[in-house]
Amino acid sequence: MKIDPKAASTTGAGAPAPSDRNSLTMGPDGPILLHDVHLVEQLAHFNREKVIERQPHAKGSGAFGVFETTGDVSKYTKASLFQPGARTDLLLRFSTVAGEQGSPDTWRDVRGFSIKFYTAEGNYDLVGNNTPVFFVRDPMKFPHFIRSQKRLPDSGLRDNHMQWDFWTSNPETAHQVAYLMGPRGLPRTWRHMNGYGSHTYLWINAAGEKSWVKYHFHTEQGMEFLDNAGAVEMAGLDADFHRRDLFGAIARGEFPKWKLSVQVMPYADAKTYRFNPFDLTKVWPHADYPLIPVGTLTLNRNPENFFAQVEQAAFSPGNTVPGIGLSPDKMLLARSFAYADAQRNRIGANFHQLPVNQPKVPVNTYMFDGPMAYHHSGAAPVHATNSGGRPWADATGPVEDGWEADGPMVRAAYTLRADDDDFGQAGTLVRRVFTDAEREALVEQVAGSLLGGVRSPVLERAFEYWKNIDPDVGQRIEERVRRGGAEEPAAGMGEA
Repeated sequence: MKIDPKAASTTGAGAPAPSDRNSLTMGPDGPILLHDVHLVEQLAHFNREKVIERQPHAKGSGAFGVFETTGDVSKYTKASLFQPGARTDLLLRFSTVAGEQGSPDTWRDVRGFSIKFYTAEGNYDLVGNNTPVFFVRDPMKFPHFIRSQKRLPDSGLRDNHMQWDFWTSNPETAHQVAYLMGPRGLPRTWRHMNGYGSHTYLWINAAGEKSWVKYHFHTEQGMEFLDNAGAVEMAGLDADFHRRDLFGAIARGEFPKWKLSVQVMPYADAKTYRFNPFDLTKVWPHADYPLIPVGTLTLNRNPENFFAQVEQAAFSPGNTVPGIGLSPDKMLLARSFAYADAQRNRIGANFHQLPVNQPKVPVNTYMFDGPMAYHHSGAAPVHATNSGGRPWADATGPVEDGWEADGPMVRAAYTLRADDDDFGQAGTLVRRVFTDAEREALVEQVAGSLLGGVRSPVLERAFEYWKNIDPDVGQRIEERVRRGGAEEPAAGMGEA
């Protein structure tokens, strides 16, 4: 297929593509619309771009455990798992984002932190990472981002130039890239890193009152990191180091724990808060919305069969329960479709029937038949409405987990607010959170990555990118690169 470099992109049917950067929403800050055919086509095809493995997050492992609610957040949510004294069984899967099944655990990468809560009201999936932010905020960019971290079409090799080309062309990546290039890009083990829901979610209490919430899982083992040299050594010694460490710790009875806290924003605050609270590249400062303790997550049981209980585990942020809803976060809304669709492609149409994915409550669903269907409704009617006595849902009117949206259908970025910019929070992370030693390691890491084949004009864009994050750090990175190299070996994305 010959590509005209002067032509705009098209849909798969050859028609002009409306946008490869902005999804169709109701107003710039409203929800994603299902009749954005181009977005749905892009995400559905992306889910089928490779076979068998997960597209991102292919390499990983997990364990079973329990969540105990020790705090009282009932004034914010009626969800059964977050009521005082509740105990909820769960599965937690850890992963790397970019690497394939055989890739080393200690590559510099974001780590997945995905939880399936088997609640008394159905399964609740919280699909997060070990960082509170992400690289992009519009789902139209998500397939492009993942491809930039994968492999070149000709050589089949990972490529620093391609990664930095995407990052520097999309300044919203700065906050997450700063996390990635800093110490959090190389956690010592899964047990020694935090987990975050990252997105903003909606909580609804028994009175129907709504709040916005962010989830923070802080490790009780303490945060520990590898340096580049240690990561390189471990990648050669044991590519499955993180998987082995988790399995061994649980087998020895050293059950890892995390404390869950949440930030809660009053519903009305979201309309006027200085940052867009639904922007996945931003955090909420704790000074504005302090952490509220909720409970403890403990992993206490290893899988008995890795394929059946980890590889076939399927997560989707669209799996919510009463008292918890989605938000206007565009990435979250798209993921609520794309993650389940990816599982339909990867595992099959009835992936939800597999034992690891089954809820622990009775199911009455009008999804039936299809490949590998082994739970069924017998001779009961297969349609709603029906006169055969099988119940169906018939809610009308406003929904309790909804929110207001108005405006024309547009393809646009979020409306900017008073403190919204792409580099401010990244700069705060580098200047106020990182130590002097960590900033020096950051300079070495970025310089080493840029020296790994990044060419003009992307190289010059990268210098400007880092100077926008922090002028001093950016200048030091440029000087290090100009004089020909980092003093210590550096590990880029996909390198040990």
